[in-house]
Amino acid sequence: MNSGVFALWRWEALWNARAEFIEAFFVTVKVSVFALVLALFLGVVFGLFSSGSNKFLKGLARVYVEFFQNTPLVLQVLFMYYGLLYAGIDLSKEQIGIIGLGVYTGAYISEVVRTGITSIPFGQTEAALSQGFTHLQAMRYIILPQSVKIALPPLVNQMVALIKNTSVLAMIAGGDLMYRSNAWASNGTLSYGPAYLTCGILFFAICFPLTYFAKRYEQKLKTRAGSSGKEAAEK
Repeated sequence: MNSGVFALWRWEALWNARAEFIEAFFVTVKVSVFALVLALFLGVVFGLFSSGSNKFLKGLARVYVEFFQNTPLVLQVLFMYYGLLYAGIDLSKEQIGIIGLGVYTGAYISEVVRTGITSIPFGQTEAALSQGFTHLQAMRYIILPQSVKIALPPLVNQMVALIKNTSVLAMIAGGDLMYRSNAWASNGTLSYGPAYLTCGILFFAICFPLTYFAKRYEQKLKTRAGSSGKEAAEK
């Protein structure tokens, strides 16, 4: 029992190293937040490009989405880590994680934004243009506010995926939760059980509230849509 995977002495050793895990937790949160900001910016921009009428911008958005969706995230991060050094660009591992995760997730958010925009009937855009709105104003004041409600649940799901994908930084010793858990367990104690279980619990603590919110919000939208349909049928 004393030599088991979850032996008490292993938990005591982990408790003594709690400062390392707390630091790694905040590294994961920091990378997640900044990567999400970048992903949302790229997602909205390329989502607008792909749902617009400009063929060049639509093609550019398609190339961006297809490339990053169809190549592994690990390969992208490793390419940035080694490739940028050869190019003379010295970025920290956190910065590489932020850029890599942001660009990768932005491709998925772009598709979410595109779907949200195209789900709004085109007649609303035509009506706005006939009232003197520019295309940009119609998007800003009429189309985007409606599409946000539709796109919010899948956007939250992408946010959760981004947080979990921070574990890819372990490949470049990024100081994140996954790397710290593996490094600590490998450094003499071999206490992989407590380390990985704690890592999983901390990821769950971040991701579960977001997933729960997305499910509740999606259910609320379905209930509201059902109520509206029922009222319309009664009329």
